[in-house]
Amino acid sequence: MPLVEAALLDILACPVCHGALREDGEELVCGGESCGLAYPVRGGVPVLLEDEARRTG
Repeated sequence: MPLVEAALLDILACPVCHGALREDGEELVCGGESCGLAYPVRGGVPVLLEDEARRTG
């Protein structure tokens, strides 16, 4: 089951670099080349705050 509805995921973007987001586990991960942030989804609501994000690899 998806974390976020596909229609919503299509319009969401990373607030830092404006890259597209994709679902990965319980997070939305930025696909931007320089960003590398993963945002949590809590209760079905994406938390798109830089302070709440974690750096990926």
